[in-house]
Amino acid sequence: MTTTHIDDQVLTTLRSAADRVRATLGTDIGDRVERALGRTLRETISLDDDGAFVITGDIPAMWLRDSTTQMTPYLRLTAASPALADLLWAVVRRQFRLIDHDPYANSFNREPNGAHYDPDDLNADPLVWEQKYEVDSLGYPVTFAHALWRSTGRVDVLDATAHRVFRTIVDQWRLETDHDRSAYRFVRPGAVATETLARDGRGTPVAVTGMTWSGFRPSDDACTYGYNVPANLFAAEALLAVASIAREVWDDGALAADADALRTTILDGVARHGVVPGPSGADVYAYEVDGLGGVLLMDDANTPSLLSLPLSAPTVLDPAVWTVTRDFVRSPANPFWFAGSAAAGIGSPHTLPGRVWPIALAVDGLVSGSAARRREVLDVLVATDAGTGDMHESFDVDDPTRFSRPWFSWADAMFCELALVAAED
Repeated sequence: MTTTHIDDQVLTTLRSAADRVRATLGTDIGDRVERALGRTLRETISLDDDGAFVITGDIPAMWLRDSTTQMTPYLRLTAASPALADLLWAVVRRQFRLIDHDPYANSFNREPNGAHYDPDDLNADPLVWEQKYEVDSLGYPVTFAHALWRSTGRVDVLDATAHRVFRTIVDQWRLETDHDRSAYRFVRPGAVATETLARDGRGTPVAVTGMTWSGFRPSDDACTYGYNVPANLFAAEALLAVASIAREVWDDGALAADADALRTTILDGVARHGVVPGPSGADVYAYEVDGLGGVLLMDDANTPSLLSLPLSAPTVLDPAVWTVTRDFVRSPANPFWFAGSAAAGIGSPHTLPGRVWPIALAVDGLVSGSAARRREVLDVLVATDAGTGDMHESFDVDDPTRFSRPWFSWADAMFCELALVAAED
């Protein structure tokens, strides 16, 4: 794995960012930020002719979602470091090439070596690590490319491949508004229900609602109902980015119009089917629905989540509905809200009961609008790392020494993002 992307300018930029954190939040948090930012660049990224390949930390595959969130803290540093901007664009270049290869896959190998999460999966493409179709896997590279374009002004990576990928994403999301027309299936023989799709890989039945279907959640768990509401709102936000780049970079009015039309269709579907009475009687966003009467009221730690909507879908969410939803998902009414002697926060059916996720805690701080709350969350994250200095996937709310994944780069990135934002308060 090459590390030539880390030069003195990059290191100086990371140190300066960490110094700002140290000056406002203390040496411990600043040192953790500098260590995490440097470690992600050194230990997760490798470069080749197709761009930058980013592993999750402890798994040798690249997730489209994770690789974006892992890079998010660096976005604010590109003005100070052209080399860092180059690296982020290299990640985007790789993401577009992977989507171009298989827009239904969520994670990929660095080369077509045939490695798979499960060798018995229906899909046996040697470049694909796992073909769990997740709406957010297509949304993250789009919104990140848009943010990077706005911050750097560069269009060289927004090339013919990127143009083709944006068209593919719009067409696929439109196709999946009527999932019965789709050929996609996911079968993992002998797997538990969350690791495969019902009906011989088709997923549970859904009606046509205007929303776009997803087989799996951002947690990589199978959807209970096929319309994941936070992912649909995220897709609507991403379609704004598609339309913007289509018009301003490619002068492609047809693509922009298609993106705008699909966004309207999705948002109408969310309004008609995804906003439902919550436990208090006031309207909330459901987590999943099927358009047939099935409604799942919960939230998951993985983003896009309902709690993270001000970060993932700021332009398209309904602020009043989200405020009530936030109060619901941060309460015992959410079946994946856990509270104990060490922490309280949102967990996931992907991990054991009674475990909260540092990602969700960081999101809680970021959307709080409160400097005091952000500092409180940072202190909780530091106190619950089991003395390792690293953020974990999840930890027990009463005993943080019981945790999953010794090093989870996405969680490190969210800690850094929260600290960088808190340093600006």
